[in-house]
Amino acid sequence: MAYIDGFLIPVPKKNLAAYKAVSRKAGKVWLEHGALEYRENVGDDLEHKGLASFVKAAGAKKGEVVVFSWITFKSRAHRDKVKKKVMADARLAEMCKPGAAPFDVKRMAYGGFVGLVEM
Repeated sequence: MAYIDGFLIPVPKKNLAAYKAVSRKAGKVWLEHGALEYRENVGDDLEHKGLASFVKAAGAKKGEVVVFSWITFKSRAHRDKVKKKVMADARLAEMCKPGAAPFDVKRMAYGGFVGLVEM
């Protein structure tokens, strides 16, 4: 069953085009180093009465959108191997310099997830 790295990111609406450009570049790097899938999605239908809110979970403020993203791997060991290569790639290092990201990196939620159900 696949292993997933997941991300929940509040991104200023005014920076969404820049975020998309950075994402496309980062996705290419992840896929070149062996990731199986790279997905970035912008929230569209996030507020539902009686349920927890993705907007609140992401800590999104007025003028921000919520981005929900994931990268798919064969296993955690595969993720660790790919991640090591990606983190050593100069193209990604350039994008990760302080102040280079079109969002506040410290507000990004990130975690690795083991598969539970796959259909």
